[in-house]
Amino acid sequence: MDDGVAAMLRTLNDAFPAVERMSAAAARAAVATRRQPVSNIDDVAAAEDRLIDTAGGSVAVRVYRPHGPDDGLRPGVVFYHGGGFVLCDIDSHDGFCRAMSRHTGSVVVSVGYRLAPEHPAPAAAEDAYAAFDWVARHAAELGVDPLRIAVAGDSAGGNLTAVTALLCRERGTTMPVAQVLLYPVLDPSGDTASQRCRATGYFTTRAALQWYWHQYLGGTRLPEPAYLVAPGLADSLAGLPPAVVVTATLDPLHSEGAAYARQLRSHGVPSLHRDFRGLFHGFLTMMPFPPAVAARDLLWSDMRELLVARIPQAVP
Repeated sequence: MDDGVAAMLRTLNDAFPAVERMSAAAARAAVATRRQPVSNIDDVAAAEDRLIDTAGGSVAVRVYRPHGPDDGLRPGVVFYHGGGFVLCDIDSHDGFCRAMSRHTGSVVVSVGYRLAPEHPAPAAAEDAYAAFDWVARHAAELGVDPLRIAVAGDSAGGNLTAVTALLCRERGTTMPVAQVLLYPVLDPSGDTASQRCRATGYFTTRAALQWYWHQYLGGTRLPEPAYLVAPGLADSLAGLPPAVVVTATLDPLHSEGAAYARQLRSHGVPSLHRDFRGLFHGFLTMMPFPPAVAARDLLWSDMRELLVARIPQAVP
């Protein structure tokens, strides 16, 4: 392990609260105290907070507009933050979304979906889908090309990214041009090699992951259809948009992310698996962390390439 990575892990292991011993409210408050000020405000020309109406009620979004002339339709990215379906919000990922907008030249719409346990599954998934559908239907107003809108998210947001793509296919609505899953949480069972091998000592723990799932599921049963929380349980992944799947080898979630990338490819979905050796869960959104800076540059390049493409609006 790189010395800088080892030092960062020691800091994170010492500072991050044991959320599995807390209520959701207490965990949110504890995590919020660790939030660092955003230092890249000027990465975008503007950021606008809005409320959108969905079947589940109003959902907050923040629309980031990149610098440059507004003389044409830009690509768009609908982004879902991580936090185990329980923690974090639009503000926690503000700096990351600003950087994404700047370096991909896209209008980024960050979604403040409903959190568990107050809103158990599939509330977050339905909010995620509704937000993407809203962006697609309001693309002209947003200055976005409706055929070049990607979905992206980290951790729990990676789960919502995968589920949104599936729901677009199943409901015959506008499809994302791409799906970007950053160390996604996908397997409620938690019975994977990486969760057993990396249960403690690598920032995100197996106990915390089990707590997150318990909060989100509100019990032991999966909703119907099960892919609303576990996209790998879908009967087929065929017809989904091209994917970038990012994993980190020190992450307890490594096995399920790698397995989903393989599953996508086996169903004919073009998939790029970026596996970062010697790194850990959550590293990409740690803005000053040197390994994250280099990894984000690669991610932005991958996303720019995907956002050039156009695909049909819906599948049969």
